[in-house]
Amino acid sequence: MSLRPLILANTNGDAGWRLEHYLARGGYSALKKVIAGKVSPEDLIAEMKASVLRGRGGAGFPTGLKWSFMPKGEGEKYLCCNSDEGEPGTFKDRDILRYNPHAVIEGMTIAAWATGATRGYNYIHGEIFELYERFEEALQEARNAGLLGARILGSDFSFELFAHHGYGAYVCGEETALLESIEGKKGQPRFKPPFPANCGLYGKPTTINNTETFASVPFIINMGGQAYLDLGKPNNGGTKLFSISGHVNRPGVYELEMGTPFAELLELAGGVRGGRKLKAVIPGGSSAPVLPAEIIMDCTMDYDSLSAAGSMLGSGAVIVMDETVCMVKALERLSYFYHEESCGQCTPCREGSGWLYRIVHRIENGQGREEDLELLESVAGNIMGRTVCALGDAAAMPVRGFLKHFQSEFAWHIEHKGCLVPLDVQRAGSQIYVSPSC
Repeated sequence: MSLRPLILANTNGDAGWRLEHYLARGGYSALKKVIAGKVSPEDLIAEMKASVLRGRGGAGFPTGLKWSFMPKGEGEKYLCCNSDEGEPGTFKDRDILRYNPHAVIEGMTIAAWATGATRGYNYIHGEIFELYERFEEALQEARNAGLLGARILGSDFSFELFAHHGYGAYVCGEETALLESIEGKKGQPRFKPPFPANCGLYGKPTTINNTETFASVPFIINMGGQAYLDLGKPNNGGTKLFSISGHVNRPGVYELEMGTPFAELLELAGGVRGGRKLKAVIPGGSSAPVLPAEIIMDCTMDYDSLSAAGSMLGSGAVIVMDETVCMVKALERLSYFYHEESCGQCTPCREGSGWLYRIVHRIENGQGREEDLELLESVAGNIMGRTVCALGDAAAMPVRGFLKHFQSEFAWHIEHKGCLVPLDVQRAGSQIYVSPSC
């Protein structure tokens, strides 16, 4: 097995999140190493580039490269942590905040040293308010110990960090919508350029990374960028937290080396529940295109392998579906989510996401038309790449993925006016399993 905990290693469940436990695990040693050794920002960024740590929030952009975009010199600069974990199937960042919040604080403080930021915010999903409160407690512990605030560890380096909670809007997981929300405005994405590194929070240079990304930083500094990269595979370094849910015996969060075969992750999660056959997997959160069992079983869990297979690693949220799942009903539920969560700023997303949901809804409810499959493809294609942020793409990609691999199941619904047959009835020559939940 490639189970390799770093971020969640020895956290001792809900009892080990406080500062004393983090220090006992070697916590803040990376920060002390940076400050005592007066490691230059250039050297820190070079170490991050060597690790090939790619953003763990979904986009997979190289972290070291992103940090290097921050302008040099004096002046107010900001650092933001994106803990607005709102995509269906994704629940790994909240475990970091629950079990190891000080790793995030230490990682952000090191990032502030590297980028010249003087102030930071952790934007926490509004529906996990108890973890917002826990993070506030962890911040106070760090301040009291001289690990945060003015003159950290007796040095000339100062960095203040605050928690900020949202109100459950999925679109605020987009980095510029997050900035708008922190500023007290309606959470809607900004046009880019300018990019946050040039004009971010309050118009100042800003770097934004995901919770897991920041929590990985102390381990990279302590073990070295190359050693961290060696845990994974080329261009896919280190470990990754996977939140696996759906039809598995042991759903939960698993920290694995990047490049671990999907089959190993499925085995760690106890296999498919009830001894049923695996039908499909969404490997990177609900916006990632679905993959049928015969494809995903040959994949490794990393950015490049899943991209080559026609999907993406995304946030590492793995949704497992067994043979009883009605794929039309599954897509109907996903399409409803994206329709409801569209902020309404862009016409293609505002109108198109509604079209997608209504078309899939009528197919599922026995009112589908033969031209609906072509219409779904057309609407999805007219959304992709035509919106201010990626929420439009997130609505369109599941539709394209489901139609690509399970079009015959949609055609079955249209021909037979919905799911009107028992589970054990299959269309001749096909592998369509009709869910009794239809």
